[in-house]
Amino acid sequence: MADIAPQHPRKKLIEVSIPLEAINAESSRRKQKAPKGYPTAIHKYWAQRPVAACRAVLFAQLVDDPSGWPDRFKTEKEQDEERKRLHKLMERLVLWEASNDEAILNEARWEIARSIAWGLNEEPPAKGSTKAISEYLFTKGPPVFDPFSGGGSIPLEAQRLGLRSYGSDLNPIAVLIGKSLVEIPPRFHGNAPVNPVSQMKLKRGGEWNSRGAEGLAEDVRYYGQWLCNEAHRRIGSFYPEVTLPNGHKGTVVAWLWARTVRSPDPSAKGAMVPLVSSFILSNKDGRKVWVEPTLDPKSPDGYRFEVKAGTISKADEARLRVGTIGRSTGGICVLSGASMPFTYVRNEGQTVGLGVRLMAIVADGPSGRVYLSPSTEQETVALQARPQWEPEGELPSNPRDFKTPNYGMSTFASIFTPRQLLGLTTLSDLVHEARKQIILDAGGSEVSGDATSLDKGGCGATAYAHAVATYLAMVIDRMAFYGSSLCGWLAKDNAMGKTMPQQALAMSWDFAEGNPFGKSSASIATCTKAVADCIVELRQTAKAEISNQDAQNIVYKAGAVISTDPPYYDNVGYADLSDFFYCWLKPTIGGVYPDLFRRLSTPKDSELVATPYRHGGANEAEQFFMEGMRKSLLQMRTAKSAYPMAIYYAFKQQEQTQIGVTSAGWAGFLQAIVDAGFGIDGTWPIRTENPSRSIAQGANALASSIVLVCRERDSTADVVTRGEFIRALRRELPDAIDDIRKAGVGPVDMQQSVIGPGMGIFSRYAKVLEDDDSAMPVKTALSLINRVWEEIENELESNFDPETQVALAWFATYGFDARTSGELITLANAKNIASNSLFDSGVFKDLKGKAALTPRDDLSKEWRPITDKSLTVWKCVQHTARVLNAEDGGAAAAGRLVAEMGPRAAEARALAYRLFEIATQKGWSAEALVYNELAQEWPRLEDLASTTDARDRAVSSQAELF
Repeated sequence: MADIAPQHPRKKLIEVSIPLEAINAESSRRKQKAPKGYPTAIHKYWAQRPVAACRAVLFAQLVDDPSGWPDRFKTEKEQDEERKRLHKLMERLVLWEASNDEAILNEARWEIARSIAWGLNEEPPAKGSTKAISEYLFTKGPPVFDPFSGGGSIPLEAQRLGLRSYGSDLNPIAVLIGKSLVEIPPRFHGNAPVNPVSQMKLKRGGEWNSRGAEGLAEDVRYYGQWLCNEAHRRIGSFYPEVTLPNGHKGTVVAWLWARTVRSPDPSAKGAMVPLVSSFILSNKDGRKVWVEPTLDPKSPDGYRFEVKAGTISKADEARLRVGTIGRSTGGICVLSGASMPFTYVRNEGQTVGLGVRLMAIVADGPSGRVYLSPSTEQETVALQARPQWEPEGELPSNPRDFKTPNYGMSTFASIFTPRQLLGLTTLSDLVHEARKQIILDAGGSEVSGDATSLDKGGCGATAYAHAVATYLAMVIDRMAFYGSSLCGWLAKDNAMGKTMPQQALAMSWDFAEGNPFGKSSASIATCTKAVADCIVELRQTAKAEISNQDAQNIVYKAGAVISTDPPYYDNVGYADLSDFFYCWLKPTIGGVYPDLFRRLSTPKDSELVATPYRHGGANEAEQFFMEGMRKSLLQMRTAKSAYPMAIYYAFKQQEQTQIGVTSAGWAGFLQAIVDAGFGIDGTWPIRTENPSRSIAQGANALASSIVLVCRERDSTADVVTRGEFIRALRRELPDAIDDIRKAGVGPVDMQQSVIGPGMGIFSRYAKVLEDDDSAMPVKTALSLINRVWEEIENELESNFDPETQVALAWFATYGFDARTSGELITLANAKNIASNSLFDSGVFKDLKGKAALTPRDDLSKEWRPITDKSLTVWKCVQHTARVLNAEDGGAAAAGRLVAEMGPRAAEARALAYRLFEIATQKGWSAEALVYNELAQEWPRLEDLASTTDARDRAVSSQAELF
């Protein structure tokens, strides 16, 4: 089948305007609380992009901006209206609830099909015809390719939008995740489950009315329960029940352990003393639970642990919260108070090894979780466990991300307790038995007896057994993630922690061992449910393929749309971290995917990450990254796409240079894009964190990732000087900044958004020459863009009315604080305005010898712009902010004020951005939040204002008739 792309590239929506705040709001919402079945829950991967962002970016890459069709949308107003309509659709499309809403999805697919059809000078398919739209996109829509597919979010969303979807990754864990999301479910779409219970119901006359891969999900649930039952039969005795306070037996949720080290104090006679970060077990108000370490000569090593609950003094709580070892202070011997520095603990761990001691037990009680003191019986049973095999693999010598080797835990097996290893290895062995049983069970179902394996494209009984086994292996991986000796106990949530809450294997002094047969995040039942719930939501059927390839060697399909989320310089060591899962997947399903698991571990040397320890130093690592990324980008150019390329990038480092603050990874990545012959059309900050959190800390909120919009640079591009580049920035950035604000980008994201048009100017030239004729690097260009942006913002102030200029200058120095009237007179004289005018206008308050800006709470509630004879931009902003947050106000009331402002409305919006910047720089977090919210809401207020205008005109016309 030939790939057909539009012959004449037109501006796409993503190159002009997207509803950024709506995208960010949904991304942040799902970052904070992922719903049941959210795709990232199917398997752990790092730095996964929210599906809302991926879906929105893909849609905006594929749909034409109205400005690309001046014959259809003739005026700027018509283009703005069409753009707003598309934005409204995107606002509905990005919601998680739209993921399987065929009405919304088909509406979005039709918009994509319409843009393709118009580009081919033909009519699009009928708007309401699902089948016709799907066929049109399959035959004439461009393929979408993600060469760094990672956790699979981009290929999944391309598939959801009805397009042929392709992804690849060097990392076999990423490839497996991608296959589980987009390859396997469509292959068994609509199939009934094959397990005996479901088959018996069908044979009795029942019908299977499924959507998507629900049959597959049902079998994962069934065989997951089979694993649980069979494992309990074999090793259940190693997980004994406990006696509850009421005398009844209860199931253990988790055993809480403390690591121990030999005391350095000779008087302790070699006792193994605990290393505990905190003795607080539950932070519930009114009934805290803690462990009290008590000296007891009759107990092993001279002390015992006793669990207590109830009220506790602040002094005791502070003592217990500190524990016996801190992040920087080292440990303290619980017997003698002797100091145990980290050097001592590390040496003990590496020579004789650290021990463990049971500290507490968490069980399921009649009315919730019950905390119990440890017992010798429970501890003895746990320490008697002996697995028949252990996962292979040494932890990498990566001191930044892997801390346990410092304490003698240098293998993957060593970060699990013997009982944890027994549980996981038993389940891994049982997956092999389950595969054989599923093939037998499938023989009595409608699934064909084809013996072709899953990795060879099969869809019969053997392939189906492989598919179920794949998801069962992911269940085991999830159990390992919540079931190693690096999982802490979360006192705030009364729940299991994770092995890797960050992208590292950090040392955990006290840890929680979850019961695989209990009720916790580490249990078989919980992990099976999480994976099955994800499968239920995978209902898409479009073609998709995920391959194991190096991005530097990919052969792209002609005209492919490239949307990708590449490695983030040195922020995440994907390969090293992935070995935590690889060591379990290889023995569990290595036979199902022999090519993926042919190595002893994940490939490292060619991984495109700037890892200093692997490449001989920071400079060598940077060179490796830059060269590899440049080659990958050059390969992407071979797609010769008529569509803009979208690249996600995030950064954390900062370095101070002589001409501004930049990021090494960020600047290096942009340099690789420019060197590969691409121009940068735009930068959209996709934020998954709550901006108020960063603002509250007195710092501007950095976007979690930046989406760069790129096109291949014209081969005839000019060479210009530094001066010509700066003049182009000053000439073009003001309009670009205004467009960004019109698009609804909030102040918190402005600095990153301005990089887009600035880099667009820089990257459209073949070179920008410095005074010595050397080529200007991206790092310098970024600093110049920031400098010109600041100049433009400062020039903006001179366009405000004099009252506003004085208020702005006062605010930048004093905020809303009072100062002597003389200081106000000095400012007023500089702006050629009488200080009495500032009092008369209501901008300032006369405090008889002192002056201050009028607080928002003191502003008149009866104020209206249309009746204000001394209307200022300052008052427009302050009154609108007051009304927006007032109990008797809100967006509708604020919109009515904007409707009456006339030309002042655009100035007021600009002032809100400027006030946010000042408040942020000053560390006035509450004030910054006010202006950030106001600026973000401004497009909505303008919409409400236009509605108000139309309604008022209609009322006025009707009144004239009578």
